[in-house]
Amino acid sequence: MSESVRIALLGCGVVGGAVARRLTQAKDEFEARVGRRLEIVGVAVRDTSKDRSDTGLDASLFTSDAEELVTRADLVIELMGGIDPTKSLLQKAIESGASVVTANKALLGQHGAELYELAEEHGADLYYEAAVAGAIPLIRPLRESLAGDSVQRVMGIVNGTTNFILDKMDRTGADLADVLAEAQELGYAEADPTADVEGHDAQAKAAILASLAFHTRVRTSDVAVEGIMSVTADDIRAARRIGCVIKLLAIAELVDKDGGQAVSVRVHPTLITRSHPLGSVRDAFNAVFVETELAGELMFYGRGAGGDPTASAVLGDVVQAARHKVHGGRGPGESAYANLPIEGVGAAKTAYFIRMDVQDKPGVLAAIAKTIGELGVSIESMRQSVRRSQDGLATLHIITHRSSEADLAAVVEQLKAADEVDKVFSVLRVEGE
Repeated sequence: MSESVRIALLGCGVVGGAVARRLTQAKDEFEARVGRRLEIVGVAVRDTSKDRSDTGLDASLFTSDAEELVTRADLVIELMGGIDPTKSLLQKAIESGASVVTANKALLGQHGAELYELAEEHGADLYYEAAVAGAIPLIRPLRESLAGDSVQRVMGIVNGTTNFILDKMDRTGADLADVLAEAQELGYAEADPTADVEGHDAQAKAAILASLAFHTRVRTSDVAVEGIMSVTADDIRAARRIGCVIKLLAIAELVDKDGGQAVSVRVHPTLITRSHPLGSVRDAFNAVFVETELAGELMFYGRGAGGDPTASAVLGDVVQAARHKVHGGRGPGESAYANLPIEGVGAAKTAYFIRMDVQDKPGVLAAIAKTIGELGVSIESMRQSVRRSQDGLATLHIITHRSSEADLAAVVEQLKAADEVDKVFSVLRVEGE
């Protein structure tokens, strides 16, 4: 190995630029922490003519030849995003003996197992603290700090864009479309916000968290997903009336299956009580709630995105991987020994919130309660919140006890056909009740 730890940086956008600046400005600090100089030997970008003087790097370091660059580095920091050509570049880097630090949740969610296997074969490290929840130290606690414990459940807000939107709707009463437009103007949402609002970003992160928590390979495709586009201002107001708020939650948990256990992972809009720690998470912040057998309940909270916060997580991994290059040792590899079966969203029992318009007359509540009870679902609460004498209807809110998705679907079908029900508007899962 050379007298310095040679670093290749793939991508120099908002996060990559922040990483480059910090490595340049704090050279002596990093050398003291690692035991050897960290030297950026190249930065792969699409356009080498763009002015990047704010990074503090010499223009000669910028290259469009990423394939050549990764073969002459001890450590590759990948901040390009996407699957191709990123996957092949990281494979080439590992095969050349480099360790990898990445923030690429999409790649890890689909191909993490392959990268783990390759890293194991070539004695390289694979770190990805920044792939989930930005600056929040979460991956390392799950991989290392809780390695002697047994995680039962992970539930969190892992997408800042959707949390900003839902929180603003809750605080102002605005419609989703208006808040989404504002989020785009402020830079919280992309011009094409599909990955965020349809839940795909959170889906990939949920797969990563579930894999770590339950020592089982979970891919993005194993995660059931529902975005926030169907959430209305009326849903938000209804949640507020019963002391709840709506959040897009990623939930990974152990469920019973054939006398054993399985893993269920899902992402969907969820009613959660305002008294729950996740219920008070505002703006674009992220938070993850972890339940374990020994430690009990743990909460991780902080900034889930942004150049400097994400760079903080990336650089923590860089220091750890660089130390291994200098002093020897290896970071944790894949832990998939449990190899639990993956169950669909239907395997998890949850409480449900049903909002509907019903006939405003005596006996209606009793008839509806009977319909629901006959299908094996019990009711936790029932509230007739709004009377509208002009059309003879009232709005009814029901929260069920925990039941299966199949049982709830049968309930909704029967309610839609009931004479007492005018319209079923929404059905949302409830947590933290």
